[in-house]
Amino acid sequence: MKVKDILVAKGSRVVTVEKNSSVIDAMSIFSANRVGSLLVMDKDNNILGIIGARDVLMAVINHLDDIKTVTVEKIMTTNLIVGTLDDSIDYILAVMTENRVRHIPILDGKELKGIVSIGDVVKSQLKEKDVENKYLKDYIADKYPG
Repeated sequence: MKVKDILVAKGSRVVTVEKNSSVIDAMSIFSANRVGSLLVMDKDNNILGIIGARDVLMAVINHLDDIKTVTVEKIMTTNLIVGTLDDSIDYILAVMTENRVRHIPILDGKELKGIVSIGDVVKSQLKEKDVENKYLKDYIADKYPG
């Protein structure tokens, strides 16, 4: 299974935020969209970085007194790890595990195609195992002609 299979199932919608937005505004976007990360984009739709829920938590802890004025730009990760549509799910899982990240933007060249979360990867692996399990049980039960 490939990343493009996950995006076909879940869609390519990516929730974004601008770098000058406040962390408080970003928290509202997280909540309203029920997502675990936001891509930070400029006005030309170039990816500048990413923020996750943990980044927001650390910003609150580290900047409690002035959290209302802290911007997304100050807490975003700029050294992005990205994937491609043709990456295998096993590869993406290994990259996520090795780098301790939960969300990977998926690009086709420089074009953003979607974002894949660790939950998406686990869900796809479970679905694949369930289908395989059913076929094996049917085979053992001699449900196939021949």
